[in-house]
Formats: sequence, structure tokens, C-alpha cells
Amino acid sequence: MTLNQLPIAHGASFDSKAEEHNPTCLPNTRQELLDDIDHWIDDSNSKTVYWLNGMAGTGKSTISRTVAHSRSERGDLGASFFFKRGEMDRGNLKKLMSTLAYHLALSIPGVASFIKKALDANPAIVEKSVKEQFEKLIKEPLREAAATATTPSSVVMVIDALDECDQEADIRLLINIFSQTKTARPQFRVLLTSRPELPVRLGFSEVRGSYQDLVLHDMPTQIVEHDMIVFLEDEFKKIRHDFNLIVGDERKLPPDWPGRPIIQSLAQMAVPLFIFAATVCRFIGDYRRRNPRARLQTVLDHGNRSHGSQLEQTYTPILCSQITELPKGEREVIIKDFRVIVGSIVTLASPLSVAALSRLIEILPDAVDERLDALHSVLSIPLERTMPVRLLHLSFRDYLVDPENKERMEFWVDEKLAHRRLVKHCLRVMRSALRKNICSLSFPGMERSAVGVRQLEECIPLELQYACMNWVHHQTKVEFEPNDSNDMYDFLKTYFLYWLEALSFMGRVSESIGFIDELQSIVDPEKSAQVLSFLYNAKRFVLNCRWIIDTAPLQLYASAIVFAPKQSFIRRTFEHYLPRWISLLPNVDSDWGVVLQTLEGRTSSVNSVVFSNDGTLIASGSNDMTVKIWNVATGEEQRTLEGHTDSVRSVVFSKDGTLIASGSYDKTVKIWNVATGINVKSFDTSQSTNVLSFTDDDSVLVTSTGRFSLDFGTISMSHSSKSEPKLGSTEVQGEVDARLGFGINHDHTWITAGGADGRKALWLPQDFRPGVSATLAETSGSVIAIGCPSGRVAIVGFRELSFSDQV
Repeated sequence: MTLNQLPIAHGASFDSKAEEHNPTCLPNTRQELLDDIDHWIDDSNSKTVYWLNGMAGTGKSTISRTVAHSRSERGDLGASFFFKRGEMDRGNLKKLMSTLAYHLALSIPGVASFIKKALDANPAIVEKSVKEQFEKLIKEPLREAAATATTPSSVVMVIDALDECDQEADIRLLINIFSQTKTARPQFRVLLTSRPELPVRLGFSEVRGSYQDLVLHDMPTQIVEHDMIVFLEDEFKKIRHDFNLIVGDERKLPPDWPGRPIIQSLAQMAVPLFIFAATVCRFIGDYRRRNPRARLQTVLDHGNRSHGSQLEQTYTPILCSQITELPKGEREVIIKDFRVIVGSIVTLASPLSVAALSRLIEILPDAVDERLDALHSVLSIPLERTMPVRLLHLSFRDYLVDPENKERMEFWVDEKLAHRRLVKHCLRVMRSALRKNICSLSFPGMERSAVGVRQLEECIPLELQYACMNWVHHQTKVEFEPNDSNDMYDFLKTYFLYWLEALSFMGRVSESIGFIDELQSIVDPEKSAQVLSFLYNAKRFVLNCRWIIDTAPLQLYASAIVFAPKQSFIRRTFEHYLPRWISLLPNVDSDWGVVLQTLEGRTSSVNSVVFSNDGTLIASGSNDMTVKIWNVATGEEQRTLEGHTDSVRSVVFSKDGTLIASGSYDKTVKIWNVATGINVKSFDTSQSTNVLSFTDDDSVLVTSTGRFSLDFGTISMSHSSKSEPKLGSTEVQGEVDARLGFGINHDHTWITAGGADGRKALWLPQDFRPGVSATLAETSGSVIAIGCPSGRVAIVGFRELSFSDQV
């Protein structure tokens, strides 16, 4: 893998196109705070992390951009990442470390070669745990570069809006990783900004004493007001300049407009919310509909008579300007259109472009544009219809959907009604566009990696991708009605496989398990037994074949159906998709057995498997010297714990689920934090440890050398932390006779067309993989008999399959 192949969260860095129109601090504003941050960066005795927290609208992101820009000019900015809720790659940690590593390679001299070295050593590093990615792609390359090249004395990372990361556990993980990192050269510094939300506060409470912080909304009022006045004076100077360029002399604004008293009045209205000042200035400067004087007066009039919140004073003048002096009929039309168009925008799970939104909600692009033209002060509306429309600030959404505003605000958005509309639109879009082999692959074993980004967007346009990912989200946000159950069942019994296929091509099929769980949670078991039965079978089906359809989506219609139980709801509903090129089907069970899913990924024998007490995680220890942790619900591997130098013989969770202990033939016991994967303690033992157990209060870890040994030891635990588990699979041994026609590939996981090295055709679930023997019963290769470790003999017959057949 090259540096250019690192998966990047586009738009996340401070200097990206998505951020280019967002402001930095003006000269002589926030000066004391910025000086404090500079001193923290340069002081060798400082903590690694500086947490800048403040309530919505207090200017955190502006400060982040300012620091990033300043340190970039000084040459010690390693990278930046601006989280943004609702934007896939910017709302989670999946591409965080690879994005930081990519920009680090571009920014800091000498680091790129060491990051490339890490990629060469392990091309799959971007699929590993966040902690491991950080160690291999950032921490170690920085240390190695410092020893061989001229690197700055400090390397700064700027992480903005951490509270907009989707998963609470990820927030705490990231805080833990950064705060526990200590490097002498270069000094590693991380500026983290967020609202003071509970998950962030909990994360910092776990690392108390290892960070520096400042509460932005607690800064002295006189300092904030001074900065606000400087900001307003600068903005009004721009408004005067731009307006005076396009009007005659008699309409020009005077050089001192609007005057110091009005500036001070606006500043006092705004403190401590810079978002108020910024939004008001955008509104006054948007003179396409009314001149700046009139717009300023609208703001002042509303402020003088309003006793509402600062959000009301911020947004109501802007909303009301759309209908000022219009007759009742036109007002009603505008308000109705606003609730549909803007109501959809603020309710979407992720932003869409005007083009995609118009196709989703069936409103002409011109009509969408017309409604948005008056809202540039609250929405980021690109000139290109193919670029996403974004909220300039989340507080606008909060204001529109607040139930307390229902009676007093004409533009109030009924959030549940907006979600209901979006459910209907998502189902309509999927019904009209989903089909079998939507990306037109030529062979059933082709992997989804063969489909490029451009082809994916052509075959699965953005509004269809949105519908596939988010119809369940919108469905769970409404009051469930009987008709909803009927609509859901009608969709699933026809389009379920098509939906899974689309999710597979999008790389999101694992999330379908969570979607099914969400649907099960809202269906009435007494009134919708048929729907629940389908959903139960659907989940078993996905758990059974998730890995292969994530790899090769068209195996949905081959291996997944072929090996599904004969009497299962899914098999009976979709058996018309059974491949015609298989002449003799394997003998499978009549219904789902006791095995819920098989977790793959181990390369060596598994010695120990354990559930966490709450049943959400599985951990396993293996001869490959690692501990792996899986999510029980989805089957996804969550992290790999590395550090032992010999086989791991025993693993156990603490009773509170925050720690995991592992014993090994290397004569050590290691204690790991479940949430972060960090090895918090290691203990040397005189012998290998085969049995581990925590006491009920997690205060003592009991160890033993063997199952029947009376030689016990104890380890006192002084603190706790968090972790997650995972399950392993058994390696299959055996030789395969691969002659003409169909064969079995060398790792025993696929039946191939054209011998062992041929094209992949039918994936084999683990129970159907070869044991000690696998032979071709006919010289033509049309029938394969497989002896399986389970004792089962699978006989599969084939007709001729051309590489160009449509599947």
C-alpha cells in the first residue's frame, strides 16, 4: 500500500475545501487564549492533551482552525481532523488515524518513509484497532524520524468537535490513547475541542491529571465582549465595502455605519455566543432581498421586543425575512415548502446535495434552490448542485425542532413528521432502483473491491445509498403504526437480498445486523408476528453469511442461499434465486441450528474463549500470541491485543467488563483495558498460566497453571478499566484434488471454476470445508464430494458456468 492509497476522510483537515470558507480568529481577538495554547505546545513540561471545551456557538472550531493555521505556518502541525456529525467518514474513527497519518507524512520532514515502512510491513494495518493504527502509523514513525531526520521540537495534532463522534466508546478510547502518549522528541501535543457532553467528560475523568483544560464559556465577559466588538467591526466593514460597490452614491453606506453604539448593543446581545454574531452578520450582508440597513433594523427590533433565548434572537429574524410583507396565501406556501425542504435537510442522517435531495423527496431542483436562496446565513449552500448542503451550526436544527417552539414559531418543524416523510421516500427510492447484480459484475465470485468509487456512484447513486443506509433510522424515529408493519414486510419480502447486496457494495453490510435489531425493537410482537419471523430469519441469514457477502456481494444469490436451511423463511422466500448452474444442491439442515454465527480471522488454534458478563463481547486467546475481541451482535472484530511472546492459553473478563486478563506460555499475565486495548499491567509468573479468574469484586485475579492443579496464585488489582471480546475459528487441514472443471482452492474456502486456481464461484461455509479428503467424483469435474470436519459429506453438482454469464 502506498501513502496515496491510505483511506482518507475527505474534508476533515483544517485546510480542506469543505473548511475553506470557515473563519479563523481575527487579529487581536482571543489573544490571551491563543498565547496560552502556544505556551502549552512549547513547554516541555506540559501535558500531552489540551481540552478546550465550551457550549454550542462559543467559537471552538474557529479557535481550532486558527491554531492549526498558525502551527502549520510554523512547521509543526502534524495533522488536523474536524469531526462533523452526519458525515460518514467525519463522524467516527474508521478513517481517523489513516487520515492523520497521511497529513503527517505531508507535513513533517522525514516521517513519510517510516509510515510507508509500516504500511509495507503490514498492508492491513488500516483494518486494525485504532490504538494499533496510532502506534504503527503515527507514534513509531515520529520516534524513528526524530532519530534520523530534522524534525520540529513539537508535533501538534488538532482534533475539533470530538463530541460529534458517533460512538461514545470511541470518544473515550481516543481520549485515553492521546492522554497516555508521552514522547520526549518530538513533543507530541493534541488540542482537543468539544462541547462539555457527558461521554467526553467521562473520558477525561478516566485520565484525570493527564491533561490541561479551559472552559470557553467561563472566560471573563469583558474579554469575550471585546473580541465580539472587534469581530463585528470587521464584518460590518466588509458589508459596507461589498454593498457600496454595487449601488449608486445616494445609496452608499457611510464609513462609520452602523456606529459604535449599535456595535456594542449587538455584542452585548451575542455574548458568549459567537455563532449569534456570525449568523447576524451573514444575514445583514445578504442584501439580495433587502438592503443592509433594513436587515440590521429587523435584528435590532426583534432583539428589543424579544425576551426569548439567544437562539430565538439569532434565527427568528432570518426566518421571518422570507415572508415579510407577503400576502397570507404566499406566506402559507413558503412555510409549507420550508417545512418539507428545510425540514428534510435538518432531519437527514447525513447531508445530501441539492441534486440528490431533490431526487429523494421528489421536488424539482429549482424549487429546492428557490427555498434555500434566502437561507445562506444559516446553511452552507454550494454553487454546485452536486455538493452537499450543510448546517452552518447544529443550533439551527435544535431551534427548528424544539417542541417548546411549536406554538410560537411559524417555521417550527415537526421532527417526527419529517422522519415519516423520509421513510416513505427512502422506501420508494429503493423499490424503484434496487435490483440483482446492481453493479453488473460478470462472475459470482468477483470481490467488491473490483468496483471503484465512480462505478459505485453510477450504479448506486447518492440518494439510493442514503436510502439504503438510513430508512431504518427514520423508521425508528416515528410512532409505529399498523401500516408501517405492512410497508416494511412488503419491502423486505421482495427487496431484502437487493438491499443487502447494495449495502455490501457500499462496504456497510455488517451494519445490517444492527438495522434488523432496530426493526425488531419497534415491531409489535402481537400484531406483527409475520414480520418478526422474517426479521429473526433475516438476522440468522446475515450472521451466517456476513463475511462472504461483504467480500463478494453476489454470493448472496449463490453460497448464501445454497447453504441456508431448506425450511428457513429466507430460503423459501428467495429460493427462486438458487443458481441454475448448480445441478445437485448440497444436503443442508431443514432449519437454523444452534450455531448463530462463525467468527473468522484466526490463523492458528484457539485455546480459550470467553464472553463478557453482559454478553456483548467475546474474547479469544490463540497460538498466534494474540487476544482478539469481537462484537457478539455483529460478528465484527473490534480489536487485537498484542504483546505476548508465546501462545495465549487463557483469557477472562473482569466482572464489571472493564478489564481483560490473559495468561500465556511466555510466563506472563497481562491486564488490558477493554475500551482502549491498552496493556495497563504485566506480571511475570514462574510458570505458564492456563486458568484465570477474577474475584466477584474484581479486587483479585486468581491464576493457576492447569485445570486440575492446586497450585494457585493471586494478583491484587488496584484499579479497573474497559475492554471488548472476540471469537475464533478452527483451521481446516486437508488436500484437494483439483483437476478439470470445478475444484476447491488452496485454502479450502471456495469452489472454483477451472481448477484450484480458477475463478471463484461458490464460497464454502466453515462446516462445509474439506477435512482429510476432498475429491472430484467425476473426471469432468461436475460433481465434488467434500469430507467435512463436522462428519458431514457434502456433494455438490454443477452445470457448465461461463465467465460471462449474468448472475
